[in-house]
Amino acid sequence: MFYENSHASNNVLDGLNMFDGTDGHYFHTGSRGHHSVWDSRLFNYGSWYLLSNARWWLEEYKFDGYRFDGVTSMMYKISLI
Repeated sequence: MFYENSHASNNVLDGLNMFDGTDGHYFHTGSRGHHSVWDSRLFNYGSWYLLSNARWWLEEYKFDGYRFDGVTSMMYKISLI
């Protein structure tokens, strides 16, 4: 399964971005929470959302592996401007 967890849509009309009126529920706040090259939001990996989501897919659909894309953006905050 392709599991995109390095970033998410920046659009406030779909997905998780500002779904509850705040920008920090699942994502980092401020400039740390925005990827300037991809124009997307960056997850806060200290929250349980991503781990819980991965576990749900494993238990519900019996997936046996994930392909992680964009790992560099998950590990480092690099300014490309």
